[in-house]
Amino acid sequence: MKQARHPDTHEMTLVSVMAALSDPIRVGLVRVLSDGRERGWGELRAPVAKSTLSHHLRVLRDAGITRTRQEGTRCYVTLRRDDLQARFPGLLDVVLDVADTDNVGDRVGLTAVTAE
Repeated sequence: MKQARHPDTHEMTLVSVMAALSDPIRVGLVRVLSDGRERGWGELRAPVAKSTLSHHLRVLRDAGITRTRQEGTRCYVTLRRDDLQARFPGLLDVVLDVADTDNVGDRVGLTAVTAE
């Protein structure tokens, strides 16, 4: 499988990051990933089809918000908090605070069983 391309920090644009964060499912995914842990795609739960979830994860990766790592047939995703902070200081914290207050993305979470 082809390795996913992740934009370098200096390639991240405000427009692409804001566009990626314009969907409540994607904001919910960012909220789930904000604990700093790497998550397998199978651990993520959202009220959408798997193909749609994959699309949302790709949008986040292409904007530079997340990093995807493949290990065999499994894919793992992490939030690029440090890169976002370096490029857009404070933006992620504001987005997460407002999303929490306004319950944006609350229907996104983790599956009940996350241990393998």
